Amino acid sequence: MEAVLGKIVVLEQEFIIANKSGIHARVAAQIVKVATQFVSDVWIAKGDNKVNGKSILDIMTLVCPHGSKVQVTVLGPDASEALNALAILFQTKFGEP
Repeated sequence: MEAVLGKIVVLEQEFIIANKSGIHARVAAQIVKVATQFVSDVWIAKGDNKVNGKSILDIMTLVCPHGSKVQVTVLGPDASEALNALAILFQTKFGEP
């Protein structure tokens, strides 16, 4: 989904956590490493909980085991690039089985 607020782009995409171990500290660190390469804000939501995608501790509070659905929202001038980079990470199971 894409929306434009003035000149700020907002993109959203749902992902299913496909790696066996879910989102643990190493995976959260990978997400933060990718997210912090971009100016755009990154938010990750599971159910009613929405957290900063640039914070390892925030991501860990979501408690996302294998099979969990998360919604990633990216807001900013490089939102498309940021979401594409995060999508690759999620789709490749964070380099895990």
